[in-house]
Amino acid sequence: MHVASTTTSSVALHRGVFSSSLRKRHGSRDVVVPAQNASTSTTSMRTTRCEPEKDDDDDFEDDEGREGLKSRTLSAKQSLVATSLAVTVSLSTPFGALADRGTEMRLPPIDKDPNRCERAFVGNTIGQANAVSDKTLDLRECKYDNVSVKGITLSGALMVDSVFDNSDFSETVMSKVYAKTSSFKNVNFTNAVIDRATFDGSDMTGANFQNAVLTGVSYEGANLTGANFEEALIGDQDVKLLCLNPTVVDESRLQIGCRN
Repeated sequence: MHVASTTTSSVALHRGVFSSSLRKRHGSRDVVVPAQNASTSTTSMRTTRCEPEKDDDDDFEDDEGREGLKSRTLSAKQSLVATSLAVTVSLSTPFGALADRGTEMRLPPIDKDPNRCERAFVGNTIGQANAVSDKTLDLRECKYDNVSVKGITLSGALMVDSVFDNSDFSETVMSKVYAKTSSFKNVNFTNAVIDRATFDGSDMTGANFQNAVLTGVSYEGANLTGANFEEALIGDQDVKLLCLNPTVVDESRLQIGCRN
């Protein structure tokens, strides 16, 4: 019991005996209780401020209220996160964002637009490096040879089972491209930015990555025989993966920085 205020109007002290006062619980009001001295019958008045005690039911209700508040706060946060994710997904291409290293994808049917392969020369004009687009850049099964897409943004492109041999991809932006089992033989990737792309099972024999940026790229099963990586900016994990590729030998290993 917490005593908020105490005043003593009279205290009787005779022969070393202190007067005592009785404390009486009566809500939260000030209660005046007479105290009778055992020896002198002198009455002293003591004013005591009493506060009501909280019973177990009150504690239970407080705990229940706090738990309810926590639950409502958590629900609000989860709703906010879900809304943010929904907005992000709605603004990004549904396929390019999945083209991270080693990610398996279930692809949609190939676009029936007869001119879809020509879009490689226009690229992704909205999303740039983040692969945001109003329409998927579908270049699957397109056959090119000795063409130039220099400086084009191809972010989020689907390039499965395509042929781009002897072509100029210099200064292109290829963020989140999905290019499994395609042919990039003797392709010039000089100064290109290749980020979170997938080239699993592709033939990249003689490809030139000089001064290119390579980060988060998957090359599992790719043929990189004779590829040039001189002065390329390569992520640490990419270095490890490239050095494990059995087709990366001799000069290519030195350029990448393989330890043995």
